Amino acid sequence: MRTELTCMSEYVATIRWQRGDQNFTDDRYSRGHEWEFDGGITVPASASPDIVPLPLSVAENVDPEEAFVASLSSCHMLFFLAIAARSGFVIDEYTDAAIGRLGKNAEGKRAITTVILRPSATYSGERIPDRGEIEKMHQRAHEMCFIANSVKSEVTAEIVS
Repeated sequence: MRTELTCMSEYVATIRWQRGDQNFTDDRYSRGHEWEFDGGITVPASASPDIVPLPLSVAENVDPEEAFVASLSSCHMLFFLAIAARSGFVIDEYTDAAIGRLGKNAEGKRAITTVILRPSATYSGERIPDRGEIEKMHQRAHEMCFIANSVKSEVTAEIVS
């Protein structure tokens, strides 16, 4: 009996780095590069200056660790907004000052071991959710977030408001 896995969606990112006239084998090349996404946007990226010292990294560019934290936060937010809308709550603004912490995992390897989401939302309209309702919506968003479901890191939410 043959079982086929069906790909529901596919996401494409093209990562592009060029050496240019830099020497490479001395390990003093720029880690600056670009992420190009299927919608056409290009994002300047780099190794984190915490990992690769300046000027070999580019502090202004997005680094993979930041992008990892942002993707978890963004996925959680999008599900939270959908849940709130379907529940009849009006959100005027949503902010998340998410934090990712680099440490050693159970295997002793460096990893983003903890991501703390710190969402804060402002509500308006006839129905304003109470703290319990907000916590339930965040828990449901966390359960639904397929990015969080895809990683081994502990992902928690510290609700700001």
